[in-house]
Amino acid sequence: MRKKASILAASLAVMMLGVQSVSAAPANTDKPDVKILATGGTIAGSAASDTKTTGYKAGSLGVDVLINAVPEVKNYADVSGEQICNIDSKDMTDDVWLKLSKRINELTKQKDVAGIVVTHGTDTMEETAYFLNLTVKSDKPVVLTGAMRPATAISADGPMNLLNAVRIAADKDAGGRGVLVALNDEIDGARDVTKTNTTSLSTFKSTSGPLGYVNDGVPAFYSNPIRLHTVKSEFDVSKLTKLPKVYVIYGTAGADGSLVDAAVAAGAEGIVYAGTGNGSVHKADEAELAKATAKGIVVVRSSRVGSGAVIPAEQSYIDEHFIDGDSLNPQKARVLLQLALTKTHDPQAIQAMFHKY
Repeated sequence: MRKKASILAASLAVMMLGVQSVSAAPANTDKPDVKILATGGTIAGSAASDTKTTGYKAGSLGVDVLINAVPEVKNYADVSGEQICNIDSKDMTDDVWLKLSKRINELTKQKDVAGIVVTHGTDTMEETAYFLNLTVKSDKPVVLTGAMRPATAISADGPMNLLNAVRIAADKDAGGRGVLVALNDEIDGARDVTKTNTTSLSTFKSTSGPLGYVNDGVPAFYSNPIRLHTVKSEFDVSKLTKLPKVYVIYGTAGADGSLVDAAVAAGAEGIVYAGTGNGSVHKADEAELAKATAKGIVVVRSSRVGSGAVIPAEQSYIDEHFIDGDSLNPQKARVLLQLALTKTHDPQAIQAMFHKY
């Protein structure tokens, strides 16, 4: 009972930070209109004590509580919130992705909406960001943010991350750069950013470097993404109700092909192989993957290394019609392959997509 009471007290303490309810806040037409779409995660998490930063329950607090806890956001935008879902992002689903993308596309079509902020758990944030990067059809800023520490922690990073995300979404200069990820005063592009540390606040990094920073509250951009995104993407999910089934298989010493067989038996339309080194495939797995491509299942070679592009190094990979995953990590290669399979199953056409996106 004491633990439950502590969690409730901590949650109420967060709620009391607000000066008024979001629904009661008068619209300020002098400021840009920013919509905050909440999906849960650590930023909405609560723990048993204010010193506990692990072992908390993610997605405990609603979007109104998050906004009211940071009343300073109203200095930069006329904000309002919607609860898309309230989950731990490790449990993210394709259905939520489709719902979120469709809702963002609906909102960004509205003339008065200047930008979108998505609050999200950090575990799968990079995947959601890349999915939106390929399916949102707007140049308006779309910014994902979250936290590494729950809202109830005395050192919670969520409030500042949310404030910075609103600042970015309200900034016209943030438009046209694809979907952005903003945490710890850094602004990263959706394609290249990845979570690099299990618990550190400075966990999100891009192999190509950040696109910009929030310098003392002011967003500043220093580069642009090169690969195609948003309005230049060919992918349209507006009429989709589900995504193709794609599995990621992790290559290791001692592989025996059984994971490939299991993926095929489960009805995979595509397989991403997180290979060793330059996307190298264990010979036992390669034999089963070759059988899979002969059945029309699309196979993409990625790498478990963490940086660098996968290039065609073995003639057998070419002969077996394996696709090179370029510089996408395995989890993002899965996202692109899912969307590619909504358009075609032709390996050459999908390979071209991996070089464009």
